[in-house]
Amino acid sequence: MRVPVKPLYQPYAAVPPYITKDRSEIRELMHPAVQGNQKQSLAEATIPPGTRTLLHRHLVTEEIYHITAGEGLMTLGAARFMVGVGDTIGIPPGTAHCIEASNKGALALLCCCSPAYADADTEILETGQDDQG
Repeated sequence: MRVPVKPLYQPYAAVPPYITKDRSEIRELMHPAVQGNQKQSLAEATIPPGTRTLLHRHLVTEEIYHITAGEGLMTLGAARFMVGVGDTIGIPPGTAHCIEASNKGALALLCCCSPAYADADTEILETGQDDQG
């Protein structure tokens, strides 16, 4: 017996953006809670010019960032380095990180999370900051 497979297709225009705990604007392009895929999520993040995400970490989730527009400064643990279009960054679980857009324009990136992104796995590391989200 063949079981029909739900199409794992998400039109971009149907995905509303929202603000995560680290204060980036996210479009959740594929997530198990919505599309039914199993072990990862894919999102597009946009950081406005001259702003940055809050320093944070994920205790369980491994992330991969792929820069699709703009340029900025990545903080990954104790390292800080410039990033731009085409660059890819691996972020192991438990690693403190944030990303800042240059003043020249917005920074956009694709973010793949395994397991899938969850606010509960996001720990904000900056003192004096609230957990808006």
